[in-house]
Amino acid sequence: MKTLICPEPGALRLIDRDEPKRGPGDVLLRVRRVGICGTDYHILGGTQPYLSYPRVMGHELGAEIVEAPAGSSLATGTTAVVVPYLSCGQCRACQRGLTNCCRRVSVLGVHQDGGMAEYIAVPAQNVIAAPELTLDQAAMVEFLAIGAHGIRRGAVQAEDRVLVVGAGPIGIAATIFARARGAEVTVMDLRQNRLDFAKRELGATHIVTAGPDTKAQLEAMTEGEFFDVVIDATGHPPSMNAGLFYLGHGGRYVLLSIVPADISFPDPEFHKRETTLIASRNALTDDFAEVMRAMAAGQVPTAALATHRAPMTEGAAAIPVWAKPETGVIKALLEV
Repeated sequence: MKTLICPEPGALRLIDRDEPKRGPGDVLLRVRRVGICGTDYHILGGTQPYLSYPRVMGHELGAEIVEAPAGSSLATGTTAVVVPYLSCGQCRACQRGLTNCCRRVSVLGVHQDGGMAEYIAVPAQNVIAAPELTLDQAAMVEFLAIGAHGIRRGAVQAEDRVLVVGAGPIGIAATIFARARGAEVTVMDLRQNRLDFAKRELGATHIVTAGPDTKAQLEAMTEGEFFDVVIDATGHPPSMNAGLFYLGHGGRYVLLSIVPADISFPDPEFHKRETTLIASRNALTDDFAEVMRAMAAGQVPTAALATHRAPMTEGAAAIPVWAKPETGVIKALLEV
């Protein structure tokens, strides 16, 4: 089968390898769409902290079921969403239902080879039948679920004033699901095109271009009270450090992004706000279900999100171009 592999940072290569064998309890899937994620760009750039090379990337998958275990309700030919976080089921986190942060979690496309290939075999519990979704939509569920999980972790309510810092795909996902809860959402980014997208397509209440006077601007627009919830989706340590200062007293600070760096805050500032600091990692099955319900209800502008696409056979040339900010990518899809 054709497979797109990252043998080392900065390189992508289309190769042939054997089709996977379906093990007991596994589902064999025909991959049809692969969403390109910030994680993939970091892997290509050599800045993703959790993997070794070579690696087949791809964890945002829209697929068709080829073969499932006997007695499974997963029917051949059905469109499927893949939950790419393979959990052990045994550790304390898993036993408490927190499979997203399993001690031994293995994420497709990061800790083990993912879906930039014609076929993949994954455990049946990680496959969700989605006959009501298009293949494009199925490939977008995972990244949207990360945003939905962050909003759930932040306990966002309709009365909250929310600041989303970073209007990439994860920030966009957080904006969608904060708005779905009725919150007032301000989106901040350096890129005007992404801010315009957040206002036009996502219903962001306010947009702010980040700059030297950011704090003063946010202070003025909130009458000095700042925000009940700040969501950082930048993956940029200085931005993550600065986010505390945009948080109101009694607020919740949710870190959706992860970086191989130390994040620090002045303790007096942290304490006087009685800050709740929250990490948000991956997503749970309930988050996937929430996204799929929202898609089915027409609450997610998936057609607008899918700004770029190419056949997987052209992925080695396309992905490095999509990684450049000037390309204007929101979500790029490989068609397999």
